[in-house]
Order: sequence, then structure tokens, then C-alpha cells
Amino acid sequence: MDLPYNDYGQWLKKRFHYRVQKLPVDAGFSCPNRDGSISFGGCTFCNNQSFSPPYCKRGHSVAQQIEEGKKFFGRKSHDMKYLVYFQSYTNTYADVKTLMSIYEEALRQADVVGIVIATRPDCISEALLAALTDLNRRTLVIVEYGIESADNTTLLRINRGHTFEQSVAAVNETHRRGILVGGHVILGLPGESPDDSLRQAPLISALPLDFLKIHQLQVIRGTKLAIEYEANPFHLYSLDEYVELVSQYILKLRKDIVIERFASQVPASLLIAPRWGVKQQEVTERVICRLKSFSALSQCCQHD
Repeated sequence: MDLPYNDYGQWLKKRFHYRVQKLPVDAGFSCPNRDGSISFGGCTFCNNQSFSPPYCKRGHSVAQQIEEGKKFFGRKSHDMKYLVYFQSYTNTYADVKTLMSIYEEALRQADVVGIVIATRPDCISEALLAALTDLNRRTLVIVEYGIESADNTTLLRINRGHTFEQSVAAVNETHRRGILVGGHVILGLPGESPDDSLRQAPLISALPLDFLKIHQLQVIRGTKLAIEYEANPFHLYSLDEYVELVSQYILKLRKDIVIERFASQVPASLLIAPRWGVKQQEVTERVICRLKSFSALSQCCQHD
């Protein structure tokens, strides 16, 4: 399928030439804005239950979770390979020796062809980057930073505990070492208008990111944001509003950035709002259609 953006699934096919699935695990880490190092309570929007597969259990080892994950995803293909995705909380929040031991445990498992490490831009060090650089010479390593917003006022409001400048520094330093680097942003955060998001897009695009995840803001049970929303409801994008915004956002990004996803979907039991009533794939299809309409309009204007 000819897509109007650089698609993550197609990138995987070109890189590996066989089926590869990201396999999330919970390695038991915390976050500096949960344990009091920076703050308590974590990000206002965050509830890890909303995106963790059922086999991700903190009492189980990484190896055990990988085996359970293979059973969970293996029905898609009998010859599937895996990128182990250290997803829950801050997956560089420990000393380098401990971290490398955990990463190596994942890489020792059969059919694992690389790792993806989700973390915060203020939880990366020169020593860890040096160790990851060495690891990257023999397997695929991707470091994924939660950027969330380019506006420091917003980052403070959602209790991120870091600045956009720290995101810039972390992404640049990781890229400089030849490690593939991803970013994560949320559109529709409290206080940010569509125009704010579109002004952010060139700032994100200027970073040497290889991958980008874009999500809509969702209000999830068990979060501080849910309490805020109940006390003083704020605007959340309708499906049509979001499709238009994220499509325009993508147009402002570098064409070589690999887009991993446009939206997220959480279990209905945890989602308060917005309830769009469609699956994630339909959101993707609508965005593709909108992007193609922009392209067709541009071609028509060129022929006029």
C-alpha cells in the first residue's frame, strides 16, 4: 500500500525482511517523578494499566514475560521475531550495571532481534549511552523519549518534571552516538490549542528523531488528570477535530521521520474521554485519507 507518510511497519519490513513484533515487558522500574526524586504521583495523564498487555506482571522476570508475550503475539505468525519493548515507567532509571544486565537478559531469549527502551530525557547518562553504543554494534537498540510537548508551561502543568530543552539535549546526544532514537508527543494537552500544536511540529521535526509516536490526549481512570477533568472539564478533541489536526501536524514534519502511530487506544473500562467509538485502525485510515486529500489538492494546484 502506497502511504502518504513514512510508516513504521514498512520500515520494519525493510530492516528485517521478516515479521517482527514489538513485545512490551515491565522490568520493574519506577520514575523520578513518582518516587520523590523530582516529584510524587507521576505524570497527570499516566496509568500504566492502560497500555500494558495482560502478561506484563511485575512479579515475573523479563525472560518469563517474553515467553508469555510470544504466546500472546505468536498466533499472528509461527515464525515471528521480536523487539523487546521496555515500556512501563522509566526504563533507564537504575545504575548502568543493573540496566545492562536486564537488557542482556532480554537479548539472550530466542527470537529476540533487538530492544526498544522507553525513558525520560532527564534519565540518560554519558555512561549509559556509552554502554548502549557498544550494545548497538551487535544488535538493534532504539531509545524512545517521552517528549510530550515542546512547551515548558505545559510540561510543568502535567508534572513531567523535565523541560523541552532536556528533551532536545537527550535526543541530540543519543543520535550523535549512532543510536536510533524515537520520540513521543501528545496532542490536546490541557492549555494547548490546535495552533500551539502546529507551532510545535517544526520544533519536533528539527530534532534528529528517527521515529515519532503521536497520541491524542485521553482521560484515563486512576490519574490526576481524571480528577482535574471531573472537577473542571476541559476540551478534548472529537474524532474529526483530531484527524484534521494530526494530519496537518504530519505535513509539518520531515518526510524521513518514521511515524509509528497516530493515536492510542486504551481499554474501555479505563477510558473516561474522549469516547470516539472507533478502533485505532479506523483512526489511521481516516488520517491516511486526509493526507491523501492534501496531496491531491496540492497536485491540482500545481496543474492550474
